[in-house]
Amino acid sequence: MQLKFLQKKFDSLQLLYGDPSLRSIYGAGCLENPRVMFVFMNPTARNVSAQKSWQGLRAPWLGTKNVWNIFHELKLLSDISFKKTQEMESREWTADFANSIYSELKNKKVFVTNLAKCTQLDSRPLGNNVFKNYLDLMLQEITSINPRNIISFGNQVSSILIGKLVSVGDYTGIKNEELKIGDRTFKVYPTYYPVGQGRRNMPLAIRRIKKVIQC
Repeated sequence: MQLKFLQKKFDSLQLLYGDPSLRSIYGAGCLENPRVMFVFMNPTARNVSAQKSWQGLRAPWLGTKNVWNIFHELKLLSDISFKKTQEMESREWTADFANSIYSELKNKKVFVTNLAKCTQLDSRPLGNNVFKNYLDLMLQEITSINPRNIISFGNQVSSILIGKLVSVGDYTGIKNEELKIGDRTFKVYPTYYPVGQGRRNMPLAIRRIKKVIQC
């Protein structure tokens, strides 16, 4: 469920931009032509798989609660699994449960990743230069996986990925941008960031994503 060939490069950047006590978090899910790729910002220490003692999949949002609302509302995550994500404390998450969550997403043809894989102790903003130094690897991730649609969350991530300044509020319905990588073109849908300070925008993000994955 993960691209192994990029992991050493991500780990090198963790040493430059992440906290030395934590590990990189890699993208995970469907590796072959998923119907949608979700691109978030960067992981934090709230992700239990960032701990060096974790034995298992190191993937986005493990041990957290809010973001799983999105996947559940989009019918990409079962009721049983969603309930567990909301009831369990971070310390109760296991490698087996993490694997089962991402197996469900894989089966729904979904891939979840962050533009920057460097894990921070907290959610303080990263500078554009950090994200830009991950961009080449992000493009390799995209071309290797070949998603039908890409959902980019937030102004900063969307602008850097697309290569021009964008405001997610300008994108409604199925309005999108095109990302050209070599001779290939991918559809990118800038969308409100739905967690953290952007949690109030979660209904707007869900409404837009539903339209995208149905088209």
